[in-house]
Amino acid sequence: QVQLVESGGGLVQAGGSLRLSCVVSGSGFTIHGMYWYRQAPGKQREWVALIISGGTTDYAEFVKGRFTISSDNAKNTVYLQMNSLKPEDTAVYYCSIRTTIGVSWGQGTQVTVSS
Repeated sequence: QVQLVESGGGLVQAGGSLRLSCVVSGSGFTIHGMYWYRQAPGKQREWVALIISGGTTDYAEFVKGRFTISSDNAKNTVYLQMNSLKPEDTAVYYCSIRTTIGVSWGQGTQVTVSS
């Protein structure tokens, strides 16, 4: 069984920074990719960033240059460093992983950016 637990969300002023963490637990699988998504009120969930085996990363255009995804394989943790935050970044942020046994999601962590 795979479990993902996000943390690090909160309230921050525009221009500020937050770092989200997602700890993966469980056994019997290999992780192929780790992802961050977000969902703002009244909107569909959207992809934010990814990191795949080998360390390749990619970002949605609206966060390029501001957000950085990274992982610590020894800690089974994926991070999302968010800088220069904007009010439009306000959303629930979800961690997701693709493994040899399927796709799993965390419960989400709220990020609120005030203007």
